[in-house]
Amino acid sequence: MPRPPRNAYPGGFFHIGTRGNSRSRVFLDSVDRHVFMMMFDRSERKYNWRVYAWCLMGTHYHAVLQTPDGGLSQGMSELNGSFARWSNLKHEREDHLFGKRFGSLEIVTDDHLREACRYVVLNPVRAGLCDDPAEWRWSSYRASAGFEEAPPYLALGELLSLFNVDLGTAVALYRDYIDEGLAP
Repeated sequence: MPRPPRNAYPGGFFHIGTRGNSRSRVFLDSVDRHVFMMMFDRSERKYNWRVYAWCLMGTHYHAVLQTPDGGLSQGMSELNGSFARWSNLKHEREDHLFGKRFGSLEIVTDDHLREACRYVVLNPVRAGLCDDPAEWRWSSYRASAGFEEAPPYLALGELLSLFNVDLGTAVALYRDYIDEGLAP
């Protein structure tokens, strides 16, 4: 039976993610992560995605994005395919790098958008890889929280506007919101 089409319409917001085949490691070193992010940036520009949050783990990655022009499935196919070919060549593998097709959850409210962004940047903390999301180099948290310059693909203004119109206040409220997600 064929898979049902995704509801990835222009202007939609989505929490997307992809896991390694049989939950194997996707990113073996920092070079893998840098190359993936370069390819992610290329897909973001080509398909005009607005990226609200992202996080690279060892066995998978997450992102929260908006697709103003659609193109979610095409962009993800291109991104995952390009990275898999590059990674398999670099690491001399022949197996599938990724398991199933990418997962996507539609986001329909601002509350859900904020929560999806929090879930993504807290992923390494919840996995026990660090105690504070600011310690994890491979996510959007450090840029969104004002600890480092935001990359061009991060929709920082749009993300922070979900918290306040004043930038300083918005950054403080964003940090507080993320910290609330750490409470037991």
